[in-house]
Amino acid sequence: MPLRFDINYSNPSVTWEPLVDEVFDELTSSFIEMPKGEGFVEYATFEKGYQALKKGTDAFSNMTAKTVLASVRTAPIAFVVFRCILGFSPPEWAYVTSEKTGVEVDQGAARALDRRFRLNPLEPIGEGNGVTEQRLRAMIEAGSKIITEGAGTVPPGVIHRLDKADTKKGVESLQSIADLGAPYPVLLYERFLGRPFATHRDSVSELIGEVVEVAIKNVLDEAKINFRETKRAEKIPGFDQTPDFIIPDEFTPVAVIEAKLTEDDGTARDKVARVQRLRTLRDEEGKDYDVIACIAGRGFKIRREDMRRLLQATDGKVFTLATMYLLINNTRIREYRVR
Repeated sequence: MPLRFDINYSNPSVTWEPLVDEVFDELTSSFIEMPKGEGFVEYATFEKGYQALKKGTDAFSNMTAKTVLASVRTAPIAFVVFRCILGFSPPEWAYVTSEKTGVEVDQGAARALDRRFRLNPLEPIGEGNGVTEQRLRAMIEAGSKIITEGAGTVPPGVIHRLDKADTKKGVESLQSIADLGAPYPVLLYERFLGRPFATHRDSVSELIGEVVEVAIKNVLDEAKINFRETKRAEKIPGFDQTPDFIIPDEFTPVAVIEAKLTEDDGTARDKVARVQRLRTLRDEEGKDYDVIACIAGRGFKIRREDMRRLLQATDGKVFTLATMYLLINNTRIREYRVR
């Protein structure tokens, strides 16, 4: 059992350093591991799309709108492969398409197409007649034009988005990379420019941010405990600052929870201040509900004084992903436990 759950925090001679160290030892960074989320594409699937595009364009020597579109119809994930060759995000591709073809493609439509093909990456698609088909054709037409043109010549002090190892000289560069394979330093440089998994991390940023909230809900659901999860900026009577969770509800609370995952110490400090405010509010109103902090990420591991304040404001009720399973037994939430 963690030491911090057994300390008498009303004792002015509390030794804080071991308690801070205890929480720090449980905290890990969250940027190494990410949730896959819906629509994540495994490399084996991506590679099949690459091969379909390569085959359909005669090893990239015939990169026309017609050949690329045929490849996408055979293996829709080839659409995403083609986007990666261009080096564009879906919104950027949409903008260029509208500019190059005169067909209006908004960001939402481009994202929807991209997501549709990631969810059904290898299920062949037929020819349509609606606006989606029009947008698909226009995006591929614009992309084919851009690939054919290559980076070209740009003014001093400017870099072209296609000034990459595989697109600098248009189809010639693409064929060269496909035929010979990219030298490792070139691949590393491409990663330096964009960092690995950047696009995927952006696409699942909301899931990453909700890791702690999901862990809390899993624990409470398992014990059949009712709880009130508040919405962003929601106003709750009796709270000038709305907590993330109230157990069981705002009318008869036995516990309030502030939850946060952060890699930034400034954000962590803001969350500590919120917890302190909840504690002050509780004491001023003469209430006895528990004020609880559920945290994750290295942001909380940077400032020792912030962790001391967090422990003091919660009477040691600070839970990490490593100790979330202890949440119920070490707080007043246990009063509502069914199983």
